[in-house]
Amino acid sequence: MSKKVHVFNAGPCLLPQVAIDNAIEALKDFSGTGVSLLSISHRTKEWDAVMDECRALWRELLHIPETHEVIFLGGGASLQFLYVAMNYLEKKAAYLDTGVWAHKALVEAQGIGEAYAIACSKDKNYSYIPKGFDIPANLDYLHITTNNTIYGTEIHEDMDCPCPLIADMSSDIMSRPVDVSKYDLIYGGAQKNVGPAGVIFAIIRKESLGRVTRHLPTMLNYQTHIDKLSMFNTPPVFNIFVMNETLKWIKSMGGVEAIQKINQQKADLLYGEIDRNPLFVGTAAKEDRSLMNVCFVMAPGYETLQDEFFAFAKAHGMIGIKGHRSVGGFRASLYNACTVEDVQALVDCMQEFEKLKK
Repeated sequence: MSKKVHVFNAGPCLLPQVAIDNAIEALKDFSGTGVSLLSISHRTKEWDAVMDECRALWRELLHIPETHEVIFLGGGASLQFLYVAMNYLEKKAAYLDTGVWAHKALVEAQGIGEAYAIACSKDKNYSYIPKGFDIPANLDYLHITTNNTIYGTEIHEDMDCPCPLIADMSSDIMSRPVDVSKYDLIYGGAQKNVGPAGVIFAIIRKESLGRVTRHLPTMLNYQTHIDKLSMFNTPPVFNIFVMNETLKWIKSMGGVEAIQKINQQKADLLYGEIDRNPLFVGTAAKEDRSLMNVCFVMAPGYETLQDEFFAFAKAHGMIGIKGHRSVGGFRASLYNACTVEDVQALVDCMQEFEKLKK
């Protein structure tokens, strides 16, 4: 019998077992067609049913108003950095620079037009979310990254914004309720919370499109994919199927509102141990701590124990807790499918290590 493992990977994320099991069955026989999901035509009624259900689940779980459309595209959020600027940047846009991915989005926009950092937390290694900055009303848009996986910070509430608001929600989508009406665009890669790598979601205010004067290549025009119901070209069929199964699981858990309570419980449990245990210290400002990505290091005086603790945790079944290569330390990603029991196992491991070293 294999030992129990506890998966804290930052992405691709831990997915609910039922979604994995249903995907395995569909790989053998999709929807009773006798054809594998990997060989199914996306022009069949059986596939249409999956697309319709997936869009409907997005709408239901996030209470998406009729003013917005939901689309799915191949690729990742990094390609969406270009989509955003191509479709929305006409005169000037601002970006809240809160980490690596937020900065990369800004750089991509600067290759298209005038874009600048309205505020930045790089001065403290992106350990906090800037606050109190003024937002000009005449911007084409303000772009934010709601959760920063590398540094473990998160914007916990939907901000009021005098200009169009665009958000990369790759790593905290479906982890909490969202007031979609406040955003012109919400986008992200699926692989942090809602599916495997290779597909993105975009929630688009319909009236926000068509405002730029530049020529938009067909594939880079959001309107193309809205008009063709995300099937202008062959969609990433397998990835969307798994996304749909994951959303069905979220619904079965009580929806996003119930998931948020569990996520808060998990985060409180782990941050509580980090704050209590003299061997460890958190790296993010407490008021901005992410519920999705918990980042911490060995406390001053215990730095030499880092590799030893990592090996100890791995031996006890902890998978994926090494920090991003650019910052080091440790990172436990508590995405939706990560359980309270998984987090308790990590806490127990930290406490056991403490007893050995004190």
